Amino acid sequence: MSEEKKIKFAVLGCGHIGKRHATMITLNPESELVALVDVAPKENLGLGEFQDIPFFKSEDDLLISGIEFDVLSICTPNGLHSDQANKALDAGYHVVCEKPMGLSKDKCEGVIFKALQNSKQVFCVMQNRYSPPSVWLKDIVERKLMGDIYMVQINCYWNRDERYYTGKTWKGTQDLDGGTLFTQFSHFIDIMYWLFGDIKNIQGKFADFNHKNLTDFEDSGFVNFEFVNGGMGSINYSTAIWNSNLESSITIVGEKGSVKVGGQYMNEIEVCNIENYELPELPPSNPPNDYGAYKGSAANHHYIIENVVDSLKNRTTATTNALEGLKVVEIIERIYKVRDTYLKRN
Repeated sequence: MSEEKKIKFAVLGCGHIGKRHATMITLNPESELVALVDVAPKENLGLGEFQDIPFFKSEDDLLISGIEFDVLSICTPNGLHSDQANKALDAGYHVVCEKPMGLSKDKCEGVIFKALQNSKQVFCVMQNRYSPPSVWLKDIVERKLMGDIYMVQINCYWNRDERYYTGKTWKGTQDLDGGTLFTQFSHFIDIMYWLFGDIKNIQGKFADFNHKNLTDFEDSGFVNFEFVNGGMGSINYSTAIWNSNLESSITIVGEKGSVKVGGQYMNEIEVCNIENYELPELPPSNPPNDYGAYKGSAANHHYIIENVVDSLKNRTTATTNALEGLKVVEIIERIYKVRDTYLKRN
């Protein structure tokens, strides 16, 4: 793709995240927003500044419209991602896919096969990789500054109550949402996989404390495992927290030091105690995505659009490639197999 040519994007799904993609595409001088797609009536979507962008009711309508574009950004309910990605890839477009890429390893493998078959790229949105604490963690782990990794603990305690699970949307449904780890915490599983690799020997306890009437799945879990590369780890998570988010944190205990990154959105380095090492000053983290009554992870979507543009212009490679997107889904799927066995027994 030539250096001068703008990368043209269409956005499928015009909810909060779809509109964020649209904004970031518009703000990037090398990209252009050429179409929006949503099943809801246009006037109900609060499109504001995007009012004049060509609008379509379905992916099929967009694909037969003749509008030229390079990339389809998929920002729809989780359970639709893989089929919509396949359709776009078959039609000859690159794809940006909000997490998760699919709700099963098989579905994700199908997307990767289609991408290879059609010589197109799939970019998975895992924006927490861009936050300064994550970039710093990746650096110190790759340089083995902490020596052997002994233990990793991830805590994700968020508020998701009836303000979020309203019963009027796809959120909380098994077929379109898929589960707490898919929709809420896959970013943190992605960071864990990115830093430490795959896991094995998964065990866990799960409960549905205060979401029995709100969702089709668990709201809380204690999960522990071993890393294939050595050391052990755990993810403790809940969306049953009263009123507002409590924390997202990662604690790493290594042979030559300990680190804790915490804060509500894993955006503050709380402890850095490493042999012969002084913590450098990091750039500030971006504020969280704000959904009104509740908050999400850091607002780093502009980096994703930048990475897509740079990759398609052959300046760099994808920050989160499709294979890594698949691995995150596979890890969640394996945790959920343990959950299903546990909940049957109890």
